[in-house]
Amino acid sequence: MSSINLAQALDLSDMAVRVKKEAKEEAEVRAIVGDATEVERAAQLPRPSGYRILCAVPEIEKTFKVGDFELEKPDETMKVEEALTTVLFVVALGPDCYTDKSRYPSGPWCKQGDFVLVRPHAGSKLIIHGREFRMINEDTVEGIVDDPRGIKRK
Repeated sequence: MSSINLAQALDLSDMAVRVKKEAKEEAEVRAIVGDATEVERAAQLPRPSGYRILCAVPEIEKTFKVGDFELEKPDETMKVEEALTTVLFVVALGPDCYTDKSRYPSGPWCKQGDFVLVRPHAGSKLIIHGREFRMINEDTVEGIVDDPRGIKRK
């Protein structure tokens, strides 16, 4: 039976601390990147500050019809359509949104859960868990849409 001296015991202790730290860091990375639950993913969304609005880009249709055939859109086409979309889904509003009564006398232009019309390329683009979000200013909203499925950009 071999005996362990004090230096070897300290090395093993340091190694155990390093392994625990690495496991914790790996779990944090997994939570951010992949194995996160829906609640954990929702908690990772940024909270808009001031007069900003956090919006999600709706899913782009992956196929299109040509006559009787249904074809899949190329990845590049999907990226362009996502970048140029004019319809966004309102996820959250900043605390100062639409509080200026002189600027917005008829009240807020949108609320959480609305589909809104904006100009192409509006806002700061973020990718979170493979999903595109936009942080837009309150005055970027040009209208509200009840059903965004029929709206196409020209």
